Amino acid sequence: MSECIVVVGAQWGDEGKGKIVDSLTEKASAVVRFQGGHNAGHTLYRKGKPIILRLVPSGILHPVNCYIGNGVVVSLTELAQELEELRTLGIPVTDRLKISQLCHLLLPYHVQLDKVREKKLAAKAIGTTKRGIGPAYEDKVARRGIRISDFSDTKQFAEKVKIVADYHNFMLTHYYKSNPVDVHEIIETQLQIAEQLQPLFADVSSCLIQHIGDQESIIFEGAQGSMLDIDHGTYPFVTSSNTVAGTAAVGSGIGLRYFTKVLGVAKAYLTRVGEGPFPSELQDDTGQYLAKQGREFGSVTGRARRCGWFDIVALRRSITVNGLQSLCLTKLDVLDGLPELKIAIDYTADGEPVYVSQRGWQATTKGVHTWDALPPEARAYVECLERLAGIPIDLISTGSKYADIITRMPLLK
Repeated sequence: MSECIVVVGAQWGDEGKGKIVDSLTEKASAVVRFQGGHNAGHTLYRKGKPIILRLVPSGILHPVNCYIGNGVVVSLTELAQELEELRTLGIPVTDRLKISQLCHLLLPYHVQLDKVREKKLAAKAIGTTKRGIGPAYEDKVARRGIRISDFSDTKQFAEKVKIVADYHNFMLTHYYKSNPVDVHEIIETQLQIAEQLQPLFADVSSCLIQHIGDQESIIFEGAQGSMLDIDHGTYPFVTSSNTVAGTAAVGSGIGLRYFTKVLGVAKAYLTRVGEGPFPSELQDDTGQYLAKQGREFGSVTGRARRCGWFDIVALRRSITVNGLQSLCLTKLDVLDGLPELKIAIDYTADGEPVYVSQRGWQATTKGVHTWDALPPEARAYVECLERLAGIPIDLISTGSKYADIITRMPLLK
């Protein structure tokens, strides 16, 4: 029987989804990325060395089919660079990867707009990665976007780019008082890269239905986290796409009836990047400890992450909007050495978190592979989160290594 499992971030992103997808891929035949852009960095480790992915699905290190679904906005220049990086590592990426012809292109004018907007907003800036993701999605929704399928007619492609670039150049020069983008350079560069990548362009929806028809399992990989969802997140401090599990259907091109399970990935504490509310944020020595121990810096952007205690209120919301059936808890080892742990279980009328406390542990959990080998206090902490969440924690990550996972309940047979 084919199993289609959706893996999404249950918090504000950076939960370690890449490693979990990498692990689950062992028993799957395909991995699909279904939303976001190259601002989402998934870090995998092999032989102690990090491999940072931005657009390519996290299953690429395995001999399986990987797909970039139509819900992703694609920068061809960034994708070409990422593919070259993987080739230098000996990964036959072009033999494994297909890209939906319905993907919208992220072009240089999107990047320029993102930068000047954040600059103009100054202290009121949203905190984007300035990589053009938002403006690319805006063009998509405004029905002026350029898609990969437009490369089939180069003359028409050039005309479409000129029209959209003229519109954005007007805004760049007259409103933002910035330099315009070079339209001809954009057209020439995009056509050159598209010619190189043309063998990778495909009807991803049909490919996935073929896998399902062959009774093969598929992992659907989300980017960012549920609390950054454009509809259900902490608006306006959110990303520009829907990050919740339901997007897996829209962003890959298959119907809801094919999906069998939704897994949420959550850190054992909480982090977020950029601006926006964070009730359980710690701006003290404990917050600094979590940041240092967890190496809380963005793998793609290098931005420092804000750190805080686990927020069960936010998690319950994530469970609701995603329909989460189980959880994977990551970075449990980062909590090693803390004498006391807190969990936000409610907020006061003025928004202050209400905490319950759990005893910490001094023994190490790093690299532990079995539930029984965890310190009693660590098991108690996990069980407390499980009770408060109301769904099982089936997987626990105890380190950055590929094998550092405790499996309490297998997700794939």
